[in-house]
Amino acid sequence: MKKLMLGNEAVARGAYEAGVSVVASYPGTPSTEITENMVKYEDVYVEWAPNEKVAAEVAIGASIAGARSMSCMKHVGMNVMADPVFTASYTGVNGGLVLCVADDQGMHSSQNEQDSRHYAKAAKLLMLEPSDSLECRDFTKLAFELSERFDIPAVIRLSTRVSHSQGLVEECPRENKPLKDYEKNAAKYVMMPANAKGRHVVVEERMRSLEKFADECGLNTTEYNSDKIGVIASGISYMYAKEALGDSVSYLKLGMIYPLPEKTIRDFASKVEKLYVIEELDPFFEEYIRSLGIEVIGKDVFTLLGEYTPAMIKKAILGEDAPESITPAEPIPVRPPVMCPGCPHRGVFYVLKKLNLVVAGDIGCYTLGAAAPLSSVDTTICMGASVSAALGMAKARGAEFNKKLVSVIGDSTFIHSGITGLIDIVYNKGANTVIILDNSITGMTGHQDNPTTGYTIRKEETKQVNLIALCKSIGVEHVSVCDPFDTAAFEKVVKEEVAREEPSVIIAQRPCALLKTVKYTGHCKITENCKKCKVCMRLGCPAISADGDGVKIDTTQCNGCGLCVNVCPFHAIEKED
Repeated sequence: MKKLMLGNEAVARGAYEAGVSVVASYPGTPSTEITENMVKYEDVYVEWAPNEKVAAEVAIGASIAGARSMSCMKHVGMNVMADPVFTASYTGVNGGLVLCVADDQGMHSSQNEQDSRHYAKAAKLLMLEPSDSLECRDFTKLAFELSERFDIPAVIRLSTRVSHSQGLVEECPRENKPLKDYEKNAAKYVMMPANAKGRHVVVEERMRSLEKFADECGLNTTEYNSDKIGVIASGISYMYAKEALGDSVSYLKLGMIYPLPEKTIRDFASKVEKLYVIEELDPFFEEYIRSLGIEVIGKDVFTLLGEYTPAMIKKAILGEDAPESITPAEPIPVRPPVMCPGCPHRGVFYVLKKLNLVVAGDIGCYTLGAAAPLSSVDTTICMGASVSAALGMAKARGAEFNKKLVSVIGDSTFIHSGITGLIDIVYNKGANTVIILDNSITGMTGHQDNPTTGYTIRKEETKQVNLIALCKSIGVEHVSVCDPFDTAAFEKVVKEEVAREEPSVIIAQRPCALLKTVKYTGHCKITENCKKCKVCMRLGCPAISADGDGVKIDTTQCNGCGLCVNVCPFHAIEKED
């Protein structure tokens, strides 16, 4: 049966059909739906791990034990996963091991725009790149086969557009893959220096075999339409090129993107007068092709930044402008991302802004606390950096600066990589205040459970991490729990904790407004007591606006959370059910 599938859903289907047994991941857009779609296959063990490193280690362990396994992450998650993955390249596999990494060209939901192809080269891994949903399914199945054939972790490289585009995919039966035998083999799996030296020899021999295979595998295909212009591309860039250029040029479509097929590239280049390489982000292919002594046009006409479009490609190669786009008669209002009505983080940043504190921020919905009018967040680097970076700021600038400094980090992000930073504060005699924004879910990536929620990915009840007990066990003696919508109480707690000369943690506890268990009702309204002071506008709530006639609350957006009622100094806002 054929079904319309997202690229991510097709990857999950391919893994299922390939006989995967264990899938461990950490959610991260644009990769999240792969693991979420694995849950519907009851004969597969699926988990959300605390972070990508742990997820990779679970998958590697399952592979060593003889099972086909998979781990999925976004591009910055590959950084977290890199430690075990580089070593897994040396150990090789037993059961097939596939890693799915989704790059985010254009930074739709990411803090950087790194190109994951470099990991394949650096770690000496096999990497495939599908260009549509059907290839997502097929390449994933093939990746498991190649992983076992070449004794190597195989990587599927995706992009936001491939992950989130839909295409027809025919469902096939699942392969019954029994566990491979497990044998004790310290020389292969115990990577102390003496053994690792021997395994490095194996890695280099394996790469030579893969380089030969790249020219023979059929994943790198040619289409000859013209001897004037040839285009080399992969993934979504190939799809853009086909749309822009049609049959006016010849194509070498790369499906296996590391190692690259030297003979195939040389042969294709020899048959066209002018050769272009179209690749988003870094000149990965271009640099390799130039190293072969082949003249190629790449980043001298294409940008290193963001996503490409068919119009951009058509202009660069054929010199033809795209048809003018239709301009709406009326100007379209700008719609920047904002915290949702009722978001529990809004109360936190309202107070931090009011107190004029320096805020070391982190990765999550609460990063939007940097936007006006809250304008609270001073730094955002990576998962967990709010805690450890704030310690560095305090050590650099001294105790008085530290009394105007806080870290903010979500509950899931704290579990991911904030705990070690908090240990660092305690161990190295810091006096920082860390605010854990406990909204009872992993919010930004779409409401995934995590170790603080008490449920697994399959909604099975499990042990729930007690954040209070955890912080106290680390050595933090002052742990407070406060509702950020009680702004007066929250402000009082923040003032007390930042004044301390020892570590403290504030758990700002209120669930995400979008959770099904949250039952806000009615809406808020402005009364005749309004003095037009516009304090409520400082909340940045999308339901509240102001014009010459005063402040208004849009009842179609207001969910009745009541935060504005709490902050109005003249009691001019009231809840109406």
